[in-house]
Amino acid sequence: MLNYPKEMIYLLFVFFISLTIISCGSKTQVKKDDFDPVTYLKKADELISKKEYEEARKLLLEIKNRESSKEYAPLAQLKIADSYLKEEETELAVTEYRRFIELYPESTYAPYAQYSIGMAYFRQIESAERGAGTAQKALEEFLKLEKMYPRHPYGEILPLRIQKCRNIIAEGELIIGKFYHKKGSYKAAIGRFEGIVKNYPDFKNLDEVLYLLTDSYKRIEMPDMAKQYLKMLKDKFPDSQFTKKAEGMKIQ
Repeated sequence: MLNYPKEMIYLLFVFFISLTIISCGSKTQVKKDDFDPVTYLKKADELISKKEYEEARKLLLEIKNRESSKEYAPLAQLKIADSYLKEEETELAVTEYRRFIELYPESTYAPYAQYSIGMAYFRQIESAERGAGTAQKALEEFLKLEKMYPRHPYGEILPLRIQKCRNIIAEGELIIGKFYHKKGSYKAAIGRFEGIVKNYPDFKNLDEVLYLLTDSYKRIEMPDMAKQYLKMLKDKFPDSQFTKKAEGMKIQ
């Protein structure tokens, strides 16, 4: 029978114990890594509520990459887009909403994604001077929603959003037109004003536009056009302050 030194016996004992621990630890890791998309979604929501957006998106990407049934992957994609919007990363949010529509065009959440694109731009509208371009983007996305998903659930609010966008765009054109009118560039002003009449006939300040068109044509000595817009002003807005102001005009 071999006689091992006590030190050797101790080292062998430690070695075998270590192997056992490593083996058990490996099994524990596999169990710990069990994937549950519902749990991941819940945790992601908690992180988003704490404004820990990057960490939340890591979990949501895990769902997209690993969820085999694809039951929760669309929701994860939508929450990724929502997280960017809450983080005020507008363009990234828009990109992710568009990705959702590309991947899941028949989803019941698709109208929400398209509406959210419009709202991402709509929320950036500040004023006619600075917001006309953004209002144009929002308007295009809202109109796309109506075309792509006519049965969308935003029937009450969407017309109001669209009208505000149209008013902002038209008001921006009016501001530019008034600038040209003030400095005597009447033909340039007419171009802006007639664009409003043609494209935004429901503009809230259309009476002012018609008055300025009447005045501009009068100043470049085109009385027939001046009379045409004066008649339109009187017919559409008989009680407007601009109609009363136009009555004093002498058009030859």
